[in-house]
Amino acid sequence: MKIGKATVPVTSLSTSSSTTIVIRGKDLCQDLIGKTSFSDYFHFLVTGRMPDAAASTVLDATLVAIAEHGLVPSVQASRMTYAAAPDALQGAVAAGILGCGSVILGAAETAGILLAEVKARAGQDAGYDRAAAEVVAEYRAAGRAIPGYGHPLHKEGDPRVLRLFAVAEQAGADLSFVRVAEAIERVLPEIVGKPLKLNVSVAIPAVLLGSGFPIKALKGVPILARTAGLIAHLTEEAERPIGFALSYQASRDVEYDGLTPPGFVPGA
Repeated sequence: MKIGKATVPVTSLSTSSSTTIVIRGKDLCQDLIGKTSFSDYFHFLVTGRMPDAAASTVLDATLVAIAEHGLVPSVQASRMTYAAAPDALQGAVAAGILGCGSVILGAAETAGILLAEVKARAGQDAGYDRAAAEVVAEYRAAGRAIPGYGHPLHKEGDPRVLRLFAVAEQAGADLSFVRVAEAIERVLPEIVGKPLKLNVSVAIPAVLLGSGFPIKALKGVPILARTAGLIAHLTEEAERPIGFALSYQASRDVEYDGLTPPGFVPGA
């Protein structure tokens, strides 16, 4: 039984001979190493084309914006894994990346899909507020969350949003998805019942989609960025360990509300 259509594995990413490594049609050593930045190379790997100046600037900005944000759950998981297995840096990084889901980091993809739906609904007349109200109302009727809006800390506005939008504008990127994101923010109070400000998870796809970055690869941008942050945390963990302290605080503060056998005294 076959799963999928391909019966022969085919890739257009890379090939090699005894003397040459080819990446997307370019000679790795002659055309790429020392001649392109890693973020431009990432764009090239994903899309098959080198980014123009606007796309390069925007991608760099998004990677910087999301690489580090303190002791969030994915970072704590990474640090505690490293504390338990300091010989397996890759396992600790993987533990942190596995925590990148619909709540932390992974919302960039779903927010990008939302932006694309609103933009498509608006059509050529660019009636973003009308289209935003229709799509958001449909999301609410279906019980779906509105990804990329609201933040537990930055309730008055995520400071990274305006900076990313400014970078995109200064770079000359297409701002149509930014306008869609702003339209959604405007219609949310009436439909949801409270103002929810844009957060970085919708700002990232707003600027990336406007620079031609593929929607299918959006989730990879915060994952790539956070990998850098995790390696920084694990380097610090090796020098100033707090992984077991994080574990201790969790076990100290947890409250047990289950059944106990007769005569059991907690902590005795």
